[in-house]
Amino acid sequence: MPTYRMREAAELLGVSDDTARRWVDAGRITATTDADGRQAVEGAELARFAQELAAAGEQPRPRPIVSESARNRFTGLVTRVLRDTVMAQVDIQSGPHRFVSLMSREAADDLGLEPGVLAIASIKSTNVVVEIPRQP
Repeated sequence: MPTYRMREAAELLGVSDDTARRWVDAGRITATTDADGRQAVEGAELARFAQELAAAGEQPRPRPIVSESARNRFTGLVTRVLRDTVMAQVDIQSGPHRFVSLMSREAADDLGLEPGVLAIASIKSTNVVVEIPRQP
């Protein structure tokens, strides 16, 4: 299960590190300690909270757009993966936006998609392609 340091979690939620830490202190997000002794949030917990924020309309003000391309890319957290024998439905929460992608089960398995995994929804026309960013 992926974990995200507080800075990363805050960035994914679109808030400051201080806001994310206040949410931990208030019990809204459950934090753990990573291998380096730093505060971190498990991916599934972060995905749950991102959905909670979106449902409550508590999303921060979006940053101004300084450039954009024909290929829109949305970084977010996988919140749900429904698999059958052939296909998979993958839900991604990116700020206030929820994206749903239908792909082969094999592709979802190869990408290791599960709630809490960081993913990028690349949107071109009516197709949504899910990518996994390189981990540092």
